[in-house]
Amino acid sequence: MQTELNKLIAALQEFYAQEKFLLERDLGERTLTHRLAVYVERQFSGWQVDCNYDRLGERTLRLPHGSIVSTDDHLGKSIYPDIVVHQRDIPNNLLAVELRKDNNHQPVEHDQHKLRALTDPHVWFAYAIGVLVTLGTSGVGVSEVYAGGMIERAASIWFAERLRVSGLTETRGDGAQH
Repeated sequence: MQTELNKLIAALQEFYAQEKFLLERDLGERTLTHRLAVYVERQFSGWQVDCNYDRLGERTLRLPHGSIVSTDDHLGKSIYPDIVVHQRDIPNNLLAVELRKDNNHQPVEHDQHKLRALTDPHVWFAYAIGVLVTLGTSGVGVSEVYAGGMIERAASIWFAERLRVSGLTETRGDGAQH
């Protein structure tokens, strides 16, 4: 898991180094998601990287009936991860990333529930790892790592520390990290 998370950190480093224009102008999450996916793709050779991808071969990624997770379509069935690292034709789903801007006022619980569902080992399309990343103008504000359908506390702490050491943690005006 640490290898994949290190690759995500490398993609975030390149993203923050190259995309100041977008961040300073407060562009939308979809724009930022696409640009981050470009850098993620450079890190995961041999894998496909897609945004808002809801398929596996011909099948649509649908949540189990009765799931508490809200979905992203009007029928309440399909789920669209922001960025995925996967193989499109076979159930080999490595990484799902949910991206948020730090000024997003929608409840974070939607993204957290989505990552729990995407990494749930009981669904046929489960991703090995899920990561929630909150983007600030100058760095990552909040991050969480998911595996096995739940937050992975030790991996989340490790990932946050690696972000901090890499200079990717956003600081507030008083110099404190958040």
